[in-house]
Amino acid sequence: MVLVGNVTGKVAILVDDMADTCGTLILAAKHLSEAGAARTVGIVTHGILSGNALQAITESSLEKLVVTNTIPQHQNAASCDKIEVIDIGIVLGEVIRRSHYGESISMLFTEVPF
Repeated sequence: MVLVGNVTGKVAILVDDMADTCGTLILAAKHLSEAGAARTVGIVTHGILSGNALQAITESSLEKLVVTNTIPQHQNAASCDKIEVIDIGIVLGEVIRRSHYGESISMLFTEVPF
């Protein structure tokens, strides 16, 4: 893993589509901390969080891991204080509505109509 740039004293944000065992995410957070990042936050769309992922997150240098609720996260959030869940139900509902009525879905990438 190669870090490009200077993170000393900065907030580092790791973005990924999904996190299963969180090995890569935690390794990246470790490298960022060792390079001097003041804080490290992970953001993932699909938090699978299998195996010992919750323990690994708890013991890692990640300040928090933000996940959406595309997969139920109630138990994970209750078991790990570093997990923060974002509800995407409203956005998915709007995508379904727009698809049904033949409206633009790509518009949601730049505007939030509610």
